[in-house]
Amino acid sequence: MTVSGLERLVDPGVGRGKPFAGQRLGLLTHPAAITSDGRHGAHALLEAGADLRALFGPEHGVLGTAQAGESEASATDSSTGLPVYDTYNHSVEHLSGMLAESRIDVLAIDLQNSGARFFTYESSLYDAMAAAAMVGVPVCVLDRPNPLGGREVAGPVLHQEFASFVGRAAIPVRHGLTMGELSRLFADRLGVETPEVVKLAGWNAAHLFPATGLPWVPPSPNLPTATSALLYPGTCFLEGTNVSVGRGTTTPFELVGAPWLDRGFAERLRAAAPAGLAGLAGITVREAYATPAFDRYAGQQICGAQLHVTDPDAVDPLAVGVAVLCALRDGWLGRLRFRDKHFDLLAGSDELRTALNKGSSAEEILERWREPARRFAEVERKPYLLYPRDGES
Repeated sequence: MTVSGLERLVDPGVGRGKPFAGQRLGLLTHPAAITSDGRHGAHALLEAGADLRALFGPEHGVLGTAQAGESEASATDSSTGLPVYDTYNHSVEHLSGMLAESRIDVLAIDLQNSGARFFTYESSLYDAMAAAAMVGVPVCVLDRPNPLGGREVAGPVLHQEFASFVGRAAIPVRHGLTMGELSRLFADRLGVETPEVVKLAGWNAAHLFPATGLPWVPPSPNLPTATSALLYPGTCFLEGTNVSVGRGTTTPFELVGAPWLDRGFAERLRAAAPAGLAGLAGITVREAYATPAFDRYAGQQICGAQLHVTDPDAVDPLAVGVAVLCALRDGWLGRLRFRDKHFDLLAGSDELRTALNKGSSAEEILERWREPARRFAEVERKPYLLYPRDGES
């Protein structure tokens, strides 16, 4: 079983003594930062004797009650009595002011990530590191597994001119790094001191999250299961279109639909795999209908497809996303619309949208991504790895 950085830090058997002894501690965290027995990291640190002085919340908040693009207001945490600072979508300068106001000596960061570049906890890590460097506060990352594993790297590499809060650094969508490893890469990109990382124990980079033995806690309200997290790096591209990804239903990022689609969409996807499109490996497609309770097409019936994962290890989420986009383009060209700026920020450039508009096939799009992703995996990320990959010791 995998042991998280948090658990190793508070475990008296590890031999570290009282966590952060003699230091006033701040914690950037959320509900998925728990021990294996379900205790939240703030409580576990306090029980271990840490001098925890403040909590900092990312998108969705420390309690995880806020929806996408929202956060919980700065307040006092009812269970610990600690001040809570809302860090979401604030400038680095504003964040540095929060750190100074909190009067902490060290900032610990414990955020369960999704493994996709555009998940905003990665940007929260990046910005927090930049802000901490401005006020001389060292950072310590309590590591957690990448839910997608650490071996596979795929998808487009971000072009720096498209950097935003859904992607700060020039890395692929599926980068195969833990938050601890990302912090080491980000430190180099930012030119700041490399954070201390409390490493995982027993993590096998070849495995998806269910194999870790850890409980799945949704890192955001719309990633309720490890299956939704597995599909998220591919179906999230549709957030930059006029298609619903199932927000407001019980199967976000597994369900794709719109009021203007018909049953032919599911049929088109089902026909793609036998035709040689490997993008749907490990997937069974079901014609599906839903009425989202909120978000896009709230209160309207949508028609589309649910992507049922039958073999998680065979699924390539980026290939799934491209297969879905091509099916929408090929069958509903007059109805599919891109939200150009948002789509390009998610993709990391305008190249994916341009290729789709030009009629490029799914395989042609995926082929363009392979060499940059391979170079990142085999060359650029290697100095930052903390755990073995591909049989390395």
